[in-house]
Amino acid sequence: MLMYSLKMRRIQMFRIGRWFCQITLAGIVAGCATQSLPPQAQKPVNCSCPAPEEKPAEKPPALPLLEKSSFSQLPGWANTQGQKATLNAFIAQCGVLQRRKATPAGLVEMCKRASSLNTDEEARNWMEKELDVWQLQQEDGRKEGLLTGYYEPLLNGARKPGGRFGVPLYGVPSDLITVKLDELVPELKGKRIRGRIEGNTLVPYYDRAEWETNVGPQRGKVLVWVDDKLDAFLLQVQGSGRVKLPDGSEIRLSYADQNGYPYKAIGRVLVEWGELTTAQATIPGIRAWAEKNPTKVDKLLNNNPSVVFFAENTVLSPEQGPIGALGLPLTGEFSLAVDRSLVPYGALMWLDSTNPLNQKPIQHAALAQDTGGAIRGRVRADYFWGTGHAAGEAAGKTRQTLRLWLLWPKGVDLPKTAND
Repeated sequence: MLMYSLKMRRIQMFRIGRWFCQITLAGIVAGCATQSLPPQAQKPVNCSCPAPEEKPAEKPPALPLLEKSSFSQLPGWANTQGQKATLNAFIAQCGVLQRRKATPAGLVEMCKRASSLNTDEEARNWMEKELDVWQLQQEDGRKEGLLTGYYEPLLNGARKPGGRFGVPLYGVPSDLITVKLDELVPELKGKRIRGRIEGNTLVPYYDRAEWETNVGPQRGKVLVWVDDKLDAFLLQVQGSGRVKLPDGSEIRLSYADQNGYPYKAIGRVLVEWGELTTAQATIPGIRAWAEKNPTKVDKLLNNNPSVVFFAENTVLSPEQGPIGALGLPLTGEFSLAVDRSLVPYGALMWLDSTNPLNQKPIQHAALAQDTGGAIRGRVRADYFWGTGHAAGEAAGKTRQTLRLWLLWPKGVDLPKTAND
């Protein structure tokens, strides 16, 4: 256990605050254009009084996250099949929800009341009787948001380096330390930082450039070697995946930890460099660029300082999806990653969007079973497409307009995360 003197505690909290400020300022610099000051008002002739100051326009107060809706307003509700499977999938996560302290009590009670039903019609009737419908909206009342996609990659690799297998995927480093900030400052509930000890001081952990160039090759715990640097990077972005070995067997890698730096999208970097247009900055577009510019790949990847570390998963069967943040296997075209500060894990959702490959509607129930560093905002979700190359193609092209609803137990207070 680290023993902090009062002086050291102040120093550490100053550094923690500085890290958060740096992250916040980075986001502001990246997202804001330069603003010129408003011109001063002209003084009337023969008036010695100063010009009146212009007051900035007041921003209207943010509207509530949730607006009451109804099942009749859910696109595709009357025609969609699979409500029996939806309800059964919700029931299957009940045990995990009851063990999680952060799960709203109303969601746990709904799990206890739910029961397996025989037909889609019975399940639909049960849901209409037991649930209220709330539509998520932006602060200004707009109902549209963004749907992106993710998937479980399938890579080629080997247990030992050699030949084309020369790109390492790492386990959790022994010197990586995670600090839950609410144990120091209760107001920082749910916040955490990661770092390493240097002398008697906690300092930021190595960023991607430092890790890949100097630290990892010397001290990292390599789990497997793969044949493509961009695929290895995309596996870190997705957070889990499979690696096919030369003998045809597969190993599964699950997210274990991260170096503490925020994720930066490399597609956006290529747009900033003028290498791709926004429309071209998809996974297929980035892959094509990397094939034409192999000497620039390291520079591109190092623009994202985040590094993800893995653990080998020997529990999941081949038929199951990867483990999500809820702690359960994800289901292709059914599991969603959401902003966990707004939507509780395990919540039953309804989405309305389109398939980027054929423009057909995506209108069905889903479960909030995962989260992600880039999934932030009110009407925002990441759609899990499944495993393999076809799922990867769909995920890489998913950037669709989204409308999103929360299906919540009747008579139960809305989750605190949704009211805050």
